[in-house]
Amino acid sequence: MVLGFSGLYHDSAAALLEDGYIIAAAQEERFTRMKNDDAFPVQAIRYCLDYKKISLKEVDAVVYYDNPFITLERYLKMLCTVEMMQKI
Repeated sequence: MVLGFSGLYHDSAAALLEDGYIIAAAQEERFTRMKNDDAFPVQAIRYCLDYKKISLKEVDAVVYYDNPFITLERYLKMLCTVEMMQKI
């Protein structure tokens, strides 16, 4: 069982996989009613675990969706673009 999650950037979500197949998935905004919620997806994770009736202890691996170096590069490019736009 693998629990994957995204968050702290845009559209937080969680998914539970078993033998490579998605068993459950949910976006955090469905529970918080906040469009594009970027909070840690606590409720989405809880939904996935509850759907399969398991605890976090029964999960074999937890994975995060993003490579932090790619995120940093994307963020720096955005800052450069904003700075250049302010000079115009």
